Amino acid sequence: MSDPGSNHHGKAAQEVVEQLRLEFIDELTETLQSLDMAFDAARNGHRDLRGVITDCRRAAVLLRGQAANFTMHRLATVAHRLDEYLTNAPEIAPPRLWDDVIGYFDLMTRLAQGREDIERERDPATLVRGLPAKLGFDLGDIEIRNVEVLLVMPPGAQTRFVERELQQCGYRVSMMPDSLHAFAMVVQTKPDLVIISAVMPELEGIDLAMALSAMPSTRNIPLAVITSLDKDDESLKLLPKRVPVLFKGASFADDLFKALDNLFLI
Repeated sequence: MSDPGSNHHGKAAQEVVEQLRLEFIDELTETLQSLDMAFDAARNGHRDLRGVITDCRRAAVLLRGQAANFTMHRLATVAHRLDEYLTNAPEIAPPRLWDDVIGYFDLMTRLAQGREDIERERDPATLVRGLPAKLGFDLGDIEIRNVEVLLVMPPGAQTRFVERELQQCGYRVSMMPDSLHAFAMVVQTKPDLVIISAVMPELEGIDLAMALSAMPSTRNIPLAVITSLDKDDESLKLLPKRVPVLFKGASFADDLFKALDNLFLI
């Protein structure tokens, strides 16, 4: 027999959470409207664009965390992509920046308010593929392919090098420096390839690769592990045979090309 007092407290707690969620949506809407005005001012030369971009990235990180707290996972994913989109924004803004940013703001507002009138917004995997490609890398005549690659690697020169190699193949690259958060990202967005650093804080990259390979919902997603470990290291022997290992160093580019070819991504 249920305790009426317990049910009352449970309902009260739900009401508090719902009130906080509604307050977050109001705050998000106001923040995006303010940023929209700031970008418009920068576009017309009345604000420093670099400062506006910094403010936008800071807001995107905060909104991503808050959205995740309220289990608004699609919104959190789009906020993460907005931050990434602006990470390497050039000093001189390309013409597409203004429309791209407005598109991000509009999509985040609609997701927050539950206006899921567009079918593609209901599936995170489809949603991320419709977002603009990153700024900051001159692709020239390279054709952008509809191939999503998630890099699960710590920040640094090696990660930027790997990102550039993949972008030169025309892939859309997203990065996640946290293997625990990457786990949820893979489950939600179903990237076409996940490249994981073997050594990661909290959850080792090899453990992440083994988990993703075993789960029914992710086992068909192509994976690769990048490492500076010796080829005979015992931990690498734990990986499924179908997971290629990319070794840092002179052979990396060849290892990457071979792995992409074997995974039918070239």
